[in-house]
Amino acid sequence: MSEVYAARRARLHDQCTAAGSAAALVSRPANVRYLCGAVPPGAVLLLGPVQDVVVATEVPSAPPLSPYLSSGPTRSEEPRLLVMPGADGDPAVAAADLAAADGADSLAVEEHDLTVARHRALGAAAPRLRLADLDRAVEQLRLVKDDEEISCMRIAGELADQALGELLESILVGRTERHLALELERRLVDHGADGPAFPTVVAAGPHAGRPGHLPTDRRVEEGDFLTICLGAEYRGYRCQVGRTFVIGPSPADWQVELYDAVFAAQRAGREALLPGRAYCDVDRVTRQVLTAAGYGDALEPCTGHGVGLEIDEDPRLTPSAMGKLDACVPVTVEPGVHLPGRGGVRIDDTLVVRPEADGGPELLTITTKELLAL
Repeated sequence: MSEVYAARRARLHDQCTAAGSAAALVSRPANVRYLCGAVPPGAVLLLGPVQDVVVATEVPSAPPLSPYLSSGPTRSEEPRLLVMPGADGDPAVAAADLAAADGADSLAVEEHDLTVARHRALGAAAPRLRLADLDRAVEQLRLVKDDEEISCMRIAGELADQALGELLESILVGRTERHLALELERRLVDHGADGPAFPTVVAAGPHAGRPGHLPTDRRVEEGDFLTICLGAEYRGYRCQVGRTFVIGPSPADWQVELYDAVFAAQRAGREALLPGRAYCDVDRVTRQVLTAAGYGDALEPCTGHGVGLEIDEDPRLTPSAMGKLDACVPVTVEPGVHLPGRGGVRIDDTLVVRPEADGGPELLTITTKELLAL
């Protein structure tokens, strides 16, 4: 993997040089991990004119360091690790000072990640440096995943499917949303996940289908829609799956009608995930199905999004999104409808964009999408 990280940093170096920046400071945690591997919490990466340096503060409970860090003083394929004594200093400020000491006259920073106060501190620490905006250069590098990244996401999807499948075999009636969410997260870890990819959603009855619902003490009852959305993190990479079920012997007619509409919309979105397809087109074909079924006023602003080291990353599948899909880009397709006071339906999958010649989109989450009565 050291060669992979080195190649990623080299691409970013080239982009910065072409843009006229002698050095770059990467502070967003997911971006630092993408370029270096596992590093202590709060660490930053300096791509300098002389050396690449990971700057961190002492953290007693820090995870094991990436093996792809060097303690040497000069540039090598691996960045040097500089640990600041104590926990009060700012690694970003120390990195800016180091860039100036190494002769840089400009420093590209991730302005979208920095607070105003931190940006001012960088300028004060190294007043000779011209600060430029690195913008979302690393996020753009992260869009297309390599085989190793997709393999980690594939395992994360399997872990999420496994935890969900086991829960569905247990008795659900009478248990609270909060209890079920905690059990799912425990099962994820028991099966080998680093942890949940995001706070698990368990939404029953009138809560079902509500995006981002925080589990409550409401108990599952017969006749409820039950929406579950969970994700696993594996070696830093994430994957999500969401399903909606009916509690009881059989669903009501309105539940079948709503479920069928959301399922058809989700299938249309999945089938649209081909290289060259515009982001907004994927959103449009998904949204059209639900609008035609009479649920247009209940739709959310986003049909799906990219996923990887973060659960919500580029690209965005929205009506105004600019850009087109590339092969090997993992995205979610997650249409949902929530009817206030009644409940609703969400169906979420994580897929990898593949050309038709390779079989089309690769589904990473395979829990059945049949409307199950539990």
